[in-house]
Amino acid sequence: MSGGESDGPVYPWGLPLQARIKTCPEDFVVDEIPATQPSGEGTHVWLQIRKRGRNTEDVAEWLARAAGAARVAVGYAGRKDRHAITTQWFSVDLAGRQEPDWNGAVPDGVEILDRRRHARKLKTGHLRGNRFWLRLRDVRGDRQAADALLGRIRDRGLPAYFGEQRFGHANLERARAWFAGRMRPRSRNQRGLYLSAARAAIFNEVLRRRVREGTWDRLLSGELANLDGRGSVFPVPEIDVDLEARCAQLEIHPTGPLWGRGGSGSAGEALVLEREVAGALGELAAGLEREGVDPARRPLRLRPRTLAWVWQAPDMLQLEIELGPGEYATGVAEAIARLSETGHLGPAR
Repeated sequence: MSGGESDGPVYPWGLPLQARIKTCPEDFVVDEIPATQPSGEGTHVWLQIRKRGRNTEDVAEWLARAAGAARVAVGYAGRKDRHAITTQWFSVDLAGRQEPDWNGAVPDGVEILDRRRHARKLKTGHLRGNRFWLRLRDVRGDRQAADALLGRIRDRGLPAYFGEQRFGHANLERARAWFAGRMRPRSRNQRGLYLSAARAAIFNEVLRRRVREGTWDRLLSGELANLDGRGSVFPVPEIDVDLEARCAQLEIHPTGPLWGRGGSGSAGEALVLEREVAGALGELAAGLEREGVDPARRPLRLRPRTLAWVWQAPDMLQLEIELGPGEYATGVAEAIARLSETGHLGPAR
């Protein structure tokens, strides 16, 4: 994974394996865990769709055309990878329109599993998480060390880098071109993709710095700490024994910046490091501020909700992982193996 910059993710341990990933869509399966079940009544129709070889935006555009609606009438909770078999919910606002025969023109690789009515549109981020089945092939290396490392990751977590899907195909390069005035996004969707790639690049570089310095899993003074499993953060002007213990027990996590107008929101040691990174990536930070993006925070550490694995053959390892929104399953594979990619890796979002 490039992580959007020349040096990819770094980890505080060695990688015991080498493997191939994504040799076929069946090697990466994702089931979205919805936050809401449709009620059965309302002007929005929610469709649960399984797709193979299609990205989420392709399906959203097909649904809009089928309904005779603008693209903005279609919602989904998160983007899923094209190079995978994924199941997720979409919503279509049919206010004032007759519902089409969805099965009349289903694209190849798309299957409608369920269809129900609801009163509201499905919004980005409105999901409990995702469940993944990820298969590594042609595995070589120290299996015993890999088992031990997977156990450590299950219990203690790993650095929470943004995955390759956040950067897409040249989204970071296009963000730089946009910020330099050489081009402009052609749609709101493109604008969002480019801004997300720019923010992810700054975050990943902050995380790389903190992994190298040994502070990715402990608090710095001035930190904005995250409460485990929640989106809220709180300031940590000074570190005390209680905070250190809570961080060691994974009750709270250090965070990194999702850069925007007004900077990172941190102070002290954390702010010094983040400003250094933002200065080195000045065109990205300045572009995000100029576009008026609001700053936010993201945990530097990820602990999978569940992580199980089985050796299906001496050279084939399958991982079963449950993650929260915006967390990347391929990060677990990248944390134990040097990967030879066959296609683009698929994250959780």
